[in-house]
Amino acid sequence: MRRAIVVVLDGLRRDFLTEATTPRLAAFMRRAAYFPRFRSAFPSATRIVSATFATGCFPARHTLQGNAVALMENGALVAHDVGRPDFLAHKRAVTGCSLAVPTLAERLADRGGAMVFNNVSPGAARAHDPDGFGYVYHRVFSSAPGLAEAENPLKVTLDAAGDRAMTERFIAEAVHGARPAFGLLWCGEPDHIQHNVPLGSPEHLAVVREADRHAGMVMDAVAEERARGDDVLLIVMSDHGHETVSGIVDVEAELVAAGLKDSAGSGDVVAMANGTATLIYLHPSREARREALGAYVRAAPWAGAVFGRAELGQVGHGAHNALAFAVAMRSDEEPNEFGVPGRSLAAKPRWDKADRLGCGQHGGLGVWEQAPVLLVEGSGFGAGERREDAARIVDLAPTILRHLGVAGDGMDGVALGTS
Repeated sequence: MRRAIVVVLDGLRRDFLTEATTPRLAAFMRRAAYFPRFRSAFPSATRIVSATFATGCFPARHTLQGNAVALMENGALVAHDVGRPDFLAHKRAVTGCSLAVPTLAERLADRGGAMVFNNVSPGAARAHDPDGFGYVYHRVFSSAPGLAEAENPLKVTLDAAGDRAMTERFIAEAVHGARPAFGLLWCGEPDHIQHNVPLGSPEHLAVVREADRHAGMVMDAVAEERARGDDVLLIVMSDHGHETVSGIVDVEAELVAAGLKDSAGSGDVVAMANGTATLIYLHPSREARREALGAYVRAAPWAGAVFGRAELGQVGHGAHNALAFAVAMRSDEEPNEFGVPGRSLAAKPRWDKADRLGCGQHGGLGVWEQAPVLLVEGSGFGAGERREDAARIVDLAPTILRHLGVAGDGMDGVALGTS
């Protein structure tokens, strides 16, 4: 039986993969294919990466633009936190679709099924199967096909202990039990700790070691299934890296001060913070403001790369819901207090969410937030092979489907490895 098992250690940047801190991952690298040029999506944030992973398509096609977005609703731009468990249902009601292209769960609904265990935000968990084709287990909700409430819901905490309990259930129920064609374990660590302590600190490294143990538990369980005769493609990865927050910028306040946004709560221009990126929406009635807005943002000292209407496709985006500019905040290679390189400005978040100076953040195009881990073991991938493919998040869904013998048509990504 052909199966695919994916383990995501959220937020792990690849320079933290070492013999001392991650011995199981280091050993796995010697028998798996390693992709040192693997990149995240943009914004490099978990909810958008989840949708991009699940569909094999960029945001221009699946239409989920970030961790926080604006939607055109009854002629107005309305700000939304994509992390809410009900956001994609709301998006479906407003726009006609939760995601505009099929997910892995939909493609595999009658081809062995999908089972997801997830300990990040509920909105990110929903993005893997928003329309209820498989099973999704999360600490806030647990759903079965048809979006029915699943029996034996997942009750864990958002920390290393919660990831350990979830990993144990994933192994019992997905790797060994129901044995779906596709099983996904998406751990909340080390991302959660990285938002709360400095990168490279003892507290951070202790949690990275726990994440390594959780990956090792799944490796051992997969080895047992292979011994029983299953042909398992095992992918161990992260969705993005982190950089140290060097400063926090209230982008909307900056736009108000520049005379380009009417007021703090106005809907003419809406800037949605996505960690070290921001998405700027321009109401169609204010189209005459586009040129001045673009000139100001491109010259702003807090902006790194700026993508206007003509350039959005370069980062996989389209102008859905009046998206006018996608901005990666300014970053540099300076080290933090523990010698960990990579700093970036962060956009001040809405809804009183914390952003901590000196701690980790992500979302933009900085070198280290765009340095996630990708290790693949199975048919078509050589042991200890170092692959220089410019691998992308969108390439994982077609890679999984090819292994399972299912067509991956209509995706932006291409299958990695050899058939």
